[in-house]
Amino acid sequence: MPVHGAQAQHAKPWQMLSAMGDATPWREVVDEYTGDAHHFHERHYNEFVTFLPYVQRFLYGEGQGTGGGQARGSPMRVFRRHDVRAVRAVLRPGEPPITLDVVHVDLYFFLDLDLVLLNVEVATDNLALAQAQELLYRFGRGYPPGWDAEGQAQHCLHQAQWLDAQGQVLAESDAAQRELFLDHVARHRAPRIAAHWDWLLQPLVSDHSETPGALRYRQIEYYRMPLLGFLAVDDPQTLERSDFIRLGLVTGSGSADGALPFAEDHLRDFEQRYCYDRFWGHGGAAPHTRYLCTGHSLVVLGDARSSFFACRDRGVLAQFRHQHFLLFLIAHFQKAALLMFSDRLAETLRNLDISDPASVRIFKRSIRSSFAGFLRFTHRYWFHEVSEQAQTRALFAKCAQHLGLDPLYAEVKERIADMNNYLEADSLRRQANTVVRLTVVTIFGLIGTITTGFLGMNLMAEAEASMARRVVIFALVFLVTTALTVYTMVKSKRLSDFLDVLSEERVGSWHKFKAFVAIWVRQSD
Repeated sequence: MPVHGAQAQHAKPWQMLSAMGDATPWREVVDEYTGDAHHFHERHYNEFVTFLPYVQRFLYGEGQGTGGGQARGSPMRVFRRHDVRAVRAVLRPGEPPITLDVVHVDLYFFLDLDLVLLNVEVATDNLALAQAQELLYRFGRGYPPGWDAEGQAQHCLHQAQWLDAQGQVLAESDAAQRELFLDHVARHRAPRIAAHWDWLLQPLVSDHSETPGALRYRQIEYYRMPLLGFLAVDDPQTLERSDFIRLGLVTGSGSADGALPFAEDHLRDFEQRYCYDRFWGHGGAAPHTRYLCTGHSLVVLGDARSSFFACRDRGVLAQFRHQHFLLFLIAHFQKAALLMFSDRLAETLRNLDISDPASVRIFKRSIRSSFAGFLRFTHRYWFHEVSEQAQTRALFAKCAQHLGLDPLYAEVKERIADMNNYLEADSLRRQANTVVRLTVVTIFGLIGTITTGFLGMNLMAEAEASMARRVVIFALVFLVTTALTVYTMVKSKRLSDFLDVLSEERVGSWHKFKAFVAIWVRQSD
């Protein structure tokens, strides 16, 4: 949200976050591309060369050239906190907790866009398939969608606790406290972020929260967070079709009889629409690897017995944590940015009061700023292809297609263009009115000019008068001329109408006389 007060001047959100210093656990990441070259590994090189040059500049910036050109950093700023080391999750009431290691907790900011994405990476081993399906389904929920008859939150974790390195609880969820969420929506007409996510984002606070804070945000996407999942299973060939459907569509675990989560007709083209099966076979370094992409999710599943599949330096796991994560991030960043532009347009229109000149000026500045920001977004961040590698290109295309990026871009572009065209049309209308008024003043001023200047004659021979007398006469003439000009400007609209009627040959003298009288007499509607 826009920053108000003394901090607002030239302040970017990440700059304000960085300036807080020890008051916040977030620290800007000096990555392998800008930091010590000793930490730059082969997996980082493989990640870099996967993407096309313009995507590389977006992700990594540009280094200093041999010609001495200045190095430019990435337009993407990443902040990370290191105090959260694990999360203890309880899937349902009465079930034992599952402890997940927290690998990364990051905030991604972007140049020219007031947009922030939260990234949380967790990992664990030795899960049952049903547990993995439920974790994927329940973990990334910003707040509960509802409660059952017993008051238990539905579709989200029964309990979630962030833990530090010593296993101490830093924050925990409050999804079961139904009245807190109901009261917040009733009072603010906005959802209440669950306590454990709210704590994780601090010092960023919800704009509708009563908690003080300069960095305030509003939710721009669905409360169910986009997710990537990497699953190494004992034998992928033993999985049933219903298991892949539940993993791909992230529907949670099912019954033991392998029933489908939805109707067969609805799932008839599941493999064609959502599965990338280039490596779903017996051959290759990582046999029986399947990619499930729905836009909302990207799940990679393969054989745990394959060393290449689980290799974090050169294998599929390395690709998942680097290339696949970034292509998924780019797709969702593009969607979030387009939704943000649409939201800003709606907010600008909501605040417009056409009877208030100050509101109209603010509206025009906001629309022009949105138009300029959208142009920068288009040329800096909008691209259809991110890689020439077949796998990366195909997965990004699936993400973009399922997220509906092209139709959304066309819709937002049309809305912003309509707003900008309206401003241009309004500006041309005002200019036309000004020209008409100046033309009227010129026409009626021309009568006096020609009359008094005919053959250069002077109505009053005061050339030999004293300086004081000439100054007085000049001042009087100046005041009278100014008054007549202002009066002509005031009546210029009616005078223009009179001139239009006067120039019309098909209008009779009586109508022309009435048009002349209408200059001073207001006609009733």
